[in-house]
Amino acid sequence: MRIENSVVLITGGASGIGRIMARRVLEMGAKGVAVWDINEAGLGNTVEELGKLGTAIGVKVDVSDFDAVGRAYRETTSRLGPVDILVNNAGIVTTNRTFDRNTQADIDRTISINTVAPMYVALTILPDMIARDKGHICNIASAAGLLSNPRMSVYAASKWATMGWSDSVCIELREMKSKVKVTTLAPYYINTGMFDGVRSSIFPILDPEKTASKILKAIANDTRFKGIPFSFRFTRLMQGLLSMGMVDWIFGSVFGIYHTMDHFTGRR
Repeated sequence: MRIENSVVLITGGASGIGRIMARRVLEMGAKGVAVWDINEAGLGNTVEELGKLGTAIGVKVDVSDFDAVGRAYRETTSRLGPVDILVNNAGIVTTNRTFDRNTQADIDRTISINTVAPMYVALTILPDMIARDKGHICNIASAAGLLSNPRMSVYAASKWATMGWSDSVCIELREMKSKVKVTTLAPYYINTGMFDGVRSSIFPILDPEKTASKILKAIANDTRFKGIPFSFRFTRLMQGLLSMGMVDWIFGSVFGIYHTMDHFTGRR
């Protein structure tokens, strides 16, 4: 999907990698970018910065509220026209506590933002894309959607669900012979503040600028699935070939991934 001359919508775009992608698509020649976020102050600052590069609008919206998503979409299309590219980027991680110490609020908030919200946004926008036979949806899941990890069980659950839903929609569209494409992204920890305190000894924390470039390249190439870094694409192969005990030993003891969340603080 060509980013040049496209209208791009990015959820969770007022900070972190969403903000970087919003800037990059304008630098790549996008017709306009819509940034959705619940952080009104962040939206204002982001749109002011983006306005120096091209057409940008900000819409305050709780993406876990289906009716609010509908209103935000109508506002977006009235100001920018049809959305060509949707990047479901909004996400949260609430705690590094073991599951027994999570609360109902932790569970509800994590699943509603990470799993339900991208479905709501896609459900609102996809019918128009199908009618136009044009469009691309990029769902940013996580490497945690490939690998179980202690101290982030609810987050992992939300991303496993997103992975399965996203690729299922991709197959549905292919069987419909639609030109609308879906990309599912599974990045490792990204250095944006969301995972402050995470310690990773083998796999480096991802650089946000480089990761944004890889995500946008995946969209431009209509890539169905992309794991970042590339080595994480082999996770499922190892899980299929090795015993669960061996997988735990490799990822827990050798790679140290099972302890990456021990000192997590997150964005305050």
